[in-house]
Amino acid sequence: MATLSVLLHQIDDGTVLLPEFQRGYVWTRDQVRGLMRSLYRGYPVGGLLLWATEPEMASVRGAATGGGVRLLLLDGQQRITSLYGIMRGKPPAFFDGDPSAFTGLRFNVEDETFEFYGPAKMRDDPRWVDVTRLFMEGLEPFIGAFAQHSDKFATYIARLNKLKNLENREFHEEKITGPDKNVDVVVDIFNRVNSGGTALSKGDLALAKICAQWAPARQVMRDHLNEWQAKGFDFSLDWLLRNITAVATGRAVFTALDTVTDTEFETALTRSVGYVNTLLGAVSGRLGLDHDQVLMGRYAIPVVSRLLHLTPGGTFLDSAHRDKVLFWYVHAALWGRFAGSTETILAQDYDTVERSGIDGLIAALERWRGGNLEVRPHDFEGSTRGSRFYPLLYMLTRVHGARDFGSGLELHAEMLGKLTSLQVHHIFPKALLYKAGYDRVHVNAVANFCFLTQNTNLAIGKRSPEDYFAEAEDKHPGVLASQWIPMDPDLWRVDRYLDFLEARRELLAQAAQSFLTQLRDGAAPVEAVGELRPVAVIADEQDDVRAAQIKAMVEELARLGYAEPALDSEIADPVSGRALAMAEAFWPDGLQPGQGKPVVLELDPEVADLPRLEELGYEVFTSVDALLGYATRRNETAAGDEQEPVAPPPTASSGVHAEFDAAMRSVYDRARSEANYHASYFLSMLAEHGSLATARRLLRSPAVSDGFAALWERGRLDLTVEALVVQPRFAELFTPAETEVARHRLEQFGWGAAVA
Repeated sequence: MATLSVLLHQIDDGTVLLPEFQRGYVWTRDQVRGLMRSLYRGYPVGGLLLWATEPEMASVRGAATGGGVRLLLLDGQQRITSLYGIMRGKPPAFFDGDPSAFTGLRFNVEDETFEFYGPAKMRDDPRWVDVTRLFMEGLEPFIGAFAQHSDKFATYIARLNKLKNLENREFHEEKITGPDKNVDVVVDIFNRVNSGGTALSKGDLALAKICAQWAPARQVMRDHLNEWQAKGFDFSLDWLLRNITAVATGRAVFTALDTVTDTEFETALTRSVGYVNTLLGAVSGRLGLDHDQVLMGRYAIPVVSRLLHLTPGGTFLDSAHRDKVLFWYVHAALWGRFAGSTETILAQDYDTVERSGIDGLIAALERWRGGNLEVRPHDFEGSTRGSRFYPLLYMLTRVHGARDFGSGLELHAEMLGKLTSLQVHHIFPKALLYKAGYDRVHVNAVANFCFLTQNTNLAIGKRSPEDYFAEAEDKHPGVLASQWIPMDPDLWRVDRYLDFLEARRELLAQAAQSFLTQLRDGAAPVEAVGELRPVAVIADEQDDVRAAQIKAMVEELARLGYAEPALDSEIADPVSGRALAMAEAFWPDGLQPGQGKPVVLELDPEVADLPRLEELGYEVFTSVDALLGYATRRNETAAGDEQEPVAPPPTASSGVHAEFDAAMRSVYDRARSEANYHASYFLSMLAEHGSLATARRLLRSPAVSDGFAALWERGRLDLTVEALVVQPRFAELFTPAETEVARHRLEQFGWGAAVA
């Protein structure tokens, strides 16, 4: 057994540390509150597992001191890190995470609850005690503040004493000792005891062994990842380790690194970074794929690293060789070559590279595709920016001299001058298509995208192609063809939208096939401007309620302490490589990294393979409301909170209550009959909470509801709860703040009739 104060002193002294293979800190504020609540109430919070080892046996994170035995935390990192941060007012030396999770905790001496600082609630109330200050300075600073509460003075001080005495709480310790306990054995033990989270990946295990030989390995790799991130490309440690493994061993499995010395690993790391930079330079400068959203097939990159390692000079032989490599890289990405069994496919391609270089890779890819490396019109049928063919559209825009509808200039950074920011433009405006009854999948079809300067996009606004296409062509002849726009004016009408998509897919496929064939043959023209310089690309989402809803959801989840997701992310089947979903948001490591299943938000479930996603172990949500509800309930459970009650409504007559009940039910019925929207979740809320509480819950949500978004798409915001709330006849049911929320939402998304 060890008291908490002793453990914290051991961390101060550099005796208790983290092994390098441990994941970073991932707890949320509510988990921290839950821990403090449990400790204060005397509940069990679990013991600790430590590895007692000599310095040479394991690489550690943190400032190790001396040469004696170290105690490495295997189980209990999140708890001990949280308590150290609260009681010391700073993170421990081994910390890797977000310190706001334990910064600003307050204790209410009146009701004995823990909350994080909120100025409106706590600024002038001395009963909210700064927990960190209490542990660092003792009771003295708070005694005077309680003088005005003379009748409860003794109670308040006793409660602070109880909280301060948590320093003496004893934790049960189990220690792993013995010369036979090496990194391999301990990692296996760690995985067994860490069953509540996610076990170490193969990459984590390999890196743990490497760090035991060369301690700076992880940090050096992170430094390179940060450099790429600053240039707009996000890669993971596992991904970089794939490249290093390819260069150092020519094998795909991480266990191949077992025989690699620290010097060999360091050399392979340096060379891998160079090879990756060489390819990124070609992909960005030759293809225009200059930021993370359009970087295709990142698991094809280790194959290119291996290829360059085997090439004299470690770079492309000439421009024709480079273009062949880019041809293979693009096709490997388009057809999901590495979406399936990655290690198996990598091993095959490494062997091919060894035997016959880039020509062998292209031939092998053709065989894998049944002899078909042709881009066809139906390949552009995907939707959203997560589609595999969105990067291809962007590439064509950059390399083929696509021109801006407003200025007529080609979309090169060199030619645009100060207007180097491009926007993703919906050729047929979203609002126009939704009003005409098209669904989200068709509205966000890749073939409805093009790229324009921000000024031009703003000038076009919500105009129909019928209005602005002819105008652009008259002003800048050939500008429409440069963007692969069908020239038949009949196809520019909204009622011919699906025919327009079909015709434009034909033109895009022809352009893509022509350019890629030229790359393969070494005949693709190099633009006179030379290497393409990066441009900034901004999504055209100012009036998109779904985009606003997802943005608010991501911000709320971040506030709750959850990880940032990948947006518009394709999820592929690991066996077949086929696309299973185009997720609006995707957390591949769970809402909290390393804890729980991968989480998918898919708002178009009818075009996704949900059964297969669930079979593969994904946690799938098909609505923002459901995902936010899940995250909120999870945090309430972690904190030990009861469901937060909805504030009582203002006083109102029973007649107004009854009228509002009927109006809410009518909203559901009319949405179903007039807008073909079946609000089943809304109906369940009515049954569980009643009409008024349901309305108030929807107004308190940080993101607009699924029903609001769906009715916006149908042009029927008059059927939303917000439209009811702003009606004068129901004013007495809601506070002015609630009415203002409803009014703002309706005005924000362009429906003024309800708020007139």
